[in-house]
Amino acid sequence: MDKREEKKKYYVVRERAVPEVLLGVVEARKLLDSGKVQTVQEAASLTGISRSSFYKYKDDIFPFHEEAKGKTLTFTLEMDDEPGLLSNVLKTIAGFHGNILTIHQSVPINSAAMLTLSVRIPDGEGDVSEMVEQIEQSEGVRYLKIAGSTE
Repeated sequence: MDKREEKKKYYVVRERAVPEVLLGVVEARKLLDSGKVQTVQEAASLTGISRSSFYKYKDDIFPFHEEAKGKTLTFTLEMDDEPGLLSNVLKTIAGFHGNILTIHQSVPINSAAMLTLSVRIPDGEGDVSEMVEQIEQSEGVRYLKIAGSTE
């Protein structure tokens, strides 16, 4: 399957169903983000995983916060360089009552542009998971990664 055609699926599972190595990756990333350790090797050693496991899974697992509503969600997209695609993404966000806080789009290179968005979803409004899925399935969206979520 062509990478552009490949669509990712997201699952929400209870922590007890997540393999230990993936939980270790989450913990290692927390250690690195907090500055408690300086290298991936240190973080991996402290969490009992290998460096290769960290690098293999670091972009594929992140904590899901049930209280994601009422939070700021930041994500990056790679999109085709075609008129109207950004407008369609923004319409999808508006349909879920999202408030755009920041938006940055790179200059397109090789017919693709990178976009970083920070979106606020008010308490009791919108379904964050459904919004992300709809954006990801939009024509012209090549890649979507959730960078983080804050209150």
